[in-house]
Parts: sequence; structure tokens; C-alpha cells
Amino acid sequence: MGARVAVAGASGYAGGELLRLLAGHPDLELGPLAANNSAGTPVTAAHPQLTGHPGLDGAVFSATEPDVLADADLLFTALPHGESAQLAARLPGHLKIIDLGADFRLADPDKWTQYYPGPYAGQWTYGLPELPGARDAIRAAATVAAPGCYATASILALAPLLAAGLADPADIVVVAASGTSGAGRSARPDLLATEVLGSMSAYQVGGTHRHTPEIEQNLATERGGVPAPLPVTLSFTPTLAPMPRGILATCTARSSASLADLRAALTAAYDHEPFVHVLPEGRWPATGATLGSNAAHLQVAADTHAGRAVVVCALDNLVKGAAGQAIQNANLMLGLPEAAGLTAPGVSP
Repeated sequence: MGARVAVAGASGYAGGELLRLLAGHPDLELGPLAANNSAGTPVTAAHPQLTGHPGLDGAVFSATEPDVLADADLLFTALPHGESAQLAARLPGHLKIIDLGADFRLADPDKWTQYYPGPYAGQWTYGLPELPGARDAIRAAATVAAPGCYATASILALAPLLAAGLADPADIVVVAASGTSGAGRSARPDLLATEVLGSMSAYQVGGTHRHTPEIEQNLATERGGVPAPLPVTLSFTPTLAPMPRGILATCTARSSASLADLRAALTAAYDHEPFVHVLPEGRWPATGATLGSNAAHLQVAADTHAGRAVVVCALDNLVKGAAGQAIQNANLMLGLPEAAGLTAPGVSP
């Protein structure tokens, strides 16, 4: 038997994706699956796609009780922002935890207060394994904050350029599209099919989106974790795309670097990564190619007319942007092969 893992918030989209991936993981055993609003109901009623998976047919959601969830080696919390911190405060100290929410991502209490309601809960180890030095920190951590989906795409796209001194950290613009699952499973009029299908819309424009400080914080770090001499200034515009899942982030920064130098920085950073792929020249990322996978696809251009570097990143917001990345972190924390239970190839069309 492998390590025993529990999931809090198992009835949501990220929770369902966690269960799908964990059910096929060769080294992990499913433990308690909690979902307060769905306690007592069958797992497959909320996630019919999991019908037939061993351990899930006949499984029932429990209430989100600390003593129940503590019966595990590691807990994933896929809860609304603010709820993970409340739960973590009631859990035993020996339990390893990976939070898929925002509760423990930010180092600056003032930034938390500016973008989130509720009290600041502190910072955990940031769980983006591809950042320099991150794997060793994650392996040594008992608590890890998994990055947000927009943040993952933006940081993967730009971090190597900033680390190589090829982009101006004070002039970064990201415009990114997300599928509707990024907004969670709660019913909202603006997410009805009638409102979304055949339409795209921007939202939280003008630096108000919650991923803004997370992206700035983690781009303002050089290799080895030394704070960069200049802070990062980001203009971030999220948009809602008429698709269930996926992120396509177009990330630009002022730069005079050549295309060859930009590509060299990205390939040097990701050549040996199992899940991050710099595409051959002339091929541009598409969300459909990463569907269902833990992969991120990147392509770069040198816009000599505007004097900017342009990096486009595609990934599945529920996998590399949430559940898959959380499992990648869990593998590191539990001493398992990092890619166990995860795939890089997507499902397309």
C-alpha cells in the first residue's frame, strides 16, 4: 500500500480532478474525501466521470472534520479562499498539507489585505517545482501552497527571461484567457451557458485580479531565491473564454533581446523538465493540446517593432494549474517519482 491521502473540498472541479488523477496513481491510496455541502452523498453523483474507478464506486463524501482528515499521510485542501487556513489551524502538526487555494501564497500581509477578505494566515512553501531551487524546498516542506492557474502560466513564461536579464521587470503585461471551470462550481448567472457560449469577456481589469500580487511576488525572485534588485510591475487582464477548461496566457515584457537569446533562456530553463515544453519555432501553444495533461506549452517571439518579448503559454487550468501540480508537489514531499500518476501528453481533439 502507498501513502494515504485525503482531500478536503473533493466535490468541486479541482477536487474532482484530484480524485481522477489519484485514482490512477501507482503509489498513493485514497483516504477520507470531504465535502461539507455534499456530505453523505456518493462521490460519483458529483463526479460521474469517476464511475468505475477502484475505490470511488460506492465512496461517500464525509464532512470536513479535522479528526477524519487527519487519518492520512497528506491532505489536499481544495477549498474556497480563506477556508483552508481555518481548517489548517485545527489539524495536527504532523500532517503534510498541500493547499490549492490562495490562503498561504503571499509573503506580504498588506497585499493579502488588499486582494482578499479575512485575516492573513502566513506563507507556506510555494509549490511551482520548475522554479530554481523550488524542488529542494518542496521536498523539505510539510506545508505547500500550490500556485494559481493564471500565475503558473505567467511565471513559467517569464521567469527565465527575467532571471537571464532579458526582460524589464518594471514593464510586464499579461493578457490571459481561462475556461469557465477556473471560476469554480458554484452557480453564477454570468457563467450560464447562455452567457458564455459564443462570447468572450474581460473581468477584474486594472490590476484588481487576485493573481496579480502572486505573479509579481514570484517573478521578483532571481535564481537561488535572492530578491531581485527591481520590483516587478504587472498589468494583468484576465478574460473568460467559451470553453470548460484551459489557460492561454500572452505574456509580454519590454526587451531588446534577440529571438535566439529569448529561446535560449527558455530552453535552458526547461530542456530537462518533464512537463514544460518549449515548442519548435513556428508552432504556437493551443489549450486543446494540453487538455487533461500536466503539461505547459510555451512559444516565444521577439517583437522588434514594439521592443518587447512575447511568450505564450497554454496549460490545463485544472491539471497543471491545480490538481496535477498539487500531485507533482505531493510526489516530491513523499519521496516519490515526481511524474508518478501524471502525464505530459494531452487529449485532443
